[in-house]
Amino acid sequence: MVMSYLANIKDKGDLSKLKSLKLYNKASLKLYFYTINFSKDEEALCKLEMKSLFKKSPKNKCFFSNHYVNPSRSPFIKQCLFVSFIGDSLDSIINQVVSDKLHYENFKVSYIPSQDNQVGFHEKRKIENLIGLNILGEAEMNNPDVLLAISKVGNRWIFGINEPNDNNWQLHNKKPYSYSNALNVRVSRAIVNIAVGNNLKTKVVDPCCGIGTVIVEALSLNIYIKGFEINPSIAYKAKKILEYFDYEDVITNANMTTIKDKFDVAIIDLPYGLFSPTTLEDQLTIINGSRKIADKIVILTFEDMDKHLLSSGFKIIEKCDISKGQFKRYLTICV
Repeated sequence: MVMSYLANIKDKGDLSKLKSLKLYNKASLKLYFYTINFSKDEEALCKLEMKSLFKKSPKNKCFFSNHYVNPSRSPFIKQCLFVSFIGDSLDSIINQVVSDKLHYENFKVSYIPSQDNQVGFHEKRKIENLIGLNILGEAEMNNPDVLLAISKVGNRWIFGINEPNDNNWQLHNKKPYSYSNALNVRVSRAIVNIAVGNNLKTKVVDPCCGIGTVIVEALSLNIYIKGFEINPSIAYKAKKILEYFDYEDVITNANMTTIKDKFDVAIIDLPYGLFSPTTLEDQLTIINGSRKIADKIVILTFEDMDKHLLSSGFKIIEKCDISKGQFKRYLTICV
């Protein structure tokens, strides 16, 4: 049995909305605690991704949810704690650990700081040791098989199995070809998540895929995607990148007007004329063409294209800015 009372949590935003939870067991209610991190320039993008994954935009860098998302899906989620025990004191957590005769082999306990409960190094180690000494089995600090975590959120303590972001997606930064203007891996991965939400069976098309950064991130998430690139030199390099990461070649060297299939969503990084002349007319052709191939579009532009999207018959449902220094790009979701 899990002691579960999150009433009286004083944390701001998301946590203040949690109602008092009655006693529950692990099978009857799942509760997860997520921590996220983002730079100031990435805040709007992160919050839009969280809204796509959790149906709400967190006000803080930590939040509770009854919905599970693999933390490695997101470039912003640091970890997900599967909450097993909740108590009003550290002693309460320890008592529950002892009462349940909690047993793990090769485990490690870590303290997760929350925004309103930062502790020093020595206090952190003390808390970890107090929990670890009451778990049956052997601890393993260097190569643990089980990661456990304890945190204090508001005025409540939480404890459970911790799943960190494995960050394997960062290996995609080491691709054999790159362009300075191409979307970076973090932005591309977030955009894919924004496009598909929690439906990993979504059919996606990238009709102007360039070097293929979005394609790589979608394939790494086992999402069905097709890419089209009109420039043969860029298409060739995009294909070589897929080969380098051992992904299926899903890129066609062709104009998007040749696309015959229908997709659930199109992700478009609108060309702006860096490698070949691109006019507003060309851009509008891409926007209008996307209506024929997808039910929804997630479009990234260097200019505010709202009036053109609206005049093309799209309805804008979400948008945010992505900044990098003095450069700004506009991310818009339309149906």
